[in-house]
Order: sequence, then C-alpha cells, then structure tokens
Amino acid sequence: MTMILGKGKKQSGTNEGKTIFDVTIDTFENDVLKASLNTPILIDFWAPWCGPCKQLMPVLEKVVSSYGGKIKLAKVDIDSNPELAQAFQVQSVPTVIAVAGGQPVTGFQGAQPESQIKSICDQLIQMGSGANPENTQGPQEFDAEAYHEKAESALNEGDLPTAQALYAALLQNDDKDAKAFAGLLKVFMKAGQADQARSLYETAPPEIKGDKALKSIKDTLEMMENAPSKDEQDALRKKVEKQPDNHQAHYDLSMSLFANGQEDEAVDEMLSLFAKKRDWEDEKAKKQLLKFFESLGDTHSATIKGRKKLSSILFS
Repeated sequence: MTMILGKGKKQSGTNEGKTIFDVTIDTFENDVLKASLNTPILIDFWAPWCGPCKQLMPVLEKVVSSYGGKIKLAKVDIDSNPELAQAFQVQSVPTVIAVAGGQPVTGFQGAQPESQIKSICDQLIQMGSGANPENTQGPQEFDAEAYHEKAESALNEGDLPTAQALYAALLQNDDKDAKAFAGLLKVFMKAGQADQARSLYETAPPEIKGDKALKSIKDTLEMMENAPSKDEQDALRKKVEKQPDNHQAHYDLSMSLFANGQEDEAVDEMLSLFAKKRDWEDEKAKKQLLKFFESLGDTHSATIKGRKKLSSILFS
C-alpha cells in the first residue's frame, strides 16, 4: 500500500470540518494527506491497551482545540489499522507524526508535556506548509533529496522522531530506497532498539539487501548483538579506571557505548585505546573505528571528529 498522495486509490473522507477525529485506512488519504495541504495535522498512533496513550490523548486534544482549527488531530487505532502503523514504521505507541503539505515533517514518541506539544504545533503553523485554503493543485513533487538531507540532519542532531517520520515518508515514496531504509535502521539503533532494527532489517526488499549501506547496517547489528549490555557499562567503567592497561575492558566499554546509541563516547573510548596500544591484537581498535565510521556515515559528527583524531594519532 502506498500512502503518498497521487499514487493510491481515490478514497472518500468523512471528517471534513472536524478538528479532532478518528481515521481508518479507508479515510486516511482524504482526511489526512489531502487535508494537510491546507491545514497541518497531528496523527496520534495509539492502542486501547496502552496506558501512556491514554495519558497523552487528552493533552493532544486540549492543545489542538486551543488553536481554533489552525491545526487538526487525527487518531489512528493501530490494532484496527495495522497497515497505517506499518506504513509510518511505527514501532511503539504512542507515536505522534505531524503531516503538512501531504508529507510527514516531524514527530515524537511517548507522552510529552503540554508545553512541548504546543511548541511543535507553533512550529507547524509557522512553516506555512498547508495553511492555504486555495491550494487545489495537489501536492508538490516529492523532493527525495531534500527529505534525505533533512532526515540525516535530524538523525545526526539526535531528533529521532523527526528522522523516523522523514525516512518513513521516503520509503512510502519508494520502498526500495536503500539509503532511507538504512537511515531508518539507524534511528532504531541510535534509540537503543537493536531488536526492532533487526526485525525491520528482515523486512527489507531482497533487491536492496545487497546495498553497501544495508550490508554495513547488518554488520553493525551483528556487532551490537555481541556487545556488552548497557547494564554492564558501570562495571566496565570501574574496571577501566582501576585497570587503565586492561585493553579488553576499554574495547568492551566502547562496544557497549556504540551499541546503545552513545556514538561520540564510543569513538573517543576506542581512540583512547588505539592511542595507548596501536598494535593490540593486530590493530583491532583501528579496524573497529573504521567500522564505526562506516556505520555512522561520513556526515556524522562522531565520524568527522573521530577521523581527525585518528589521523593525528597515526601521523604523530
């Protein structure tokens, strides 16, 4: 199923004029995607069994109501509409994704304070993506390159919900976009959700599993699977402090940090190990650093800073 406007079958909406409403797979295109050409819409993915969902929903309703129709709230029960949750790569609830101009632009996961939700709504309205009642021309052409740039920027800045929403939009536009699929996997890895990332990897179209970016992600997931857990980090830190020449402890700490989304600290720890003992286990630290950089990508801050420090060590 394709959710990008202009590609799906024509659907009839039932919520015209409403500010807060429920949507289904049958009404989603008209009531959300097309409606967002004129008014930004928050999509609340929830489930009847979800406690945090029940806490968040009245806050969303209160905030949206206070804007007097300048923004809308569409509620999606993921149990009744699993296709919509899958289309937006929703891995947990509550998840809120903001749609403007027919495309996802930002979002968040979990219950949020009223002030944070208001801030997001203010940003959406200021964007002016949809607030144009005379917009009858349909959505503008999907700019995949721009979406990739915004998604990568959000990922590097740690804005994981926005990165997730943008990568989901890219995959809705082209489900064989290997770069977007790799980016979405990185979102879950950075969030410390390696199991979800592994499950998602298995759903990748066979045509793109041979892509370099996907292969790198697969290698990283295997690396993370064997890394010490986050619960072991305190013990490893104490061991490193008491035994500064315990190279394996330094290595294990770095691997645990990387596996749990603490990339900058992981790179620094591995650099420290390499600087202390370059030839340890046939330059194992250096080889792992190169794997870190490949997994993170050329534009990640940890890669940029890490490569500079590595060069300084190598040529000092």
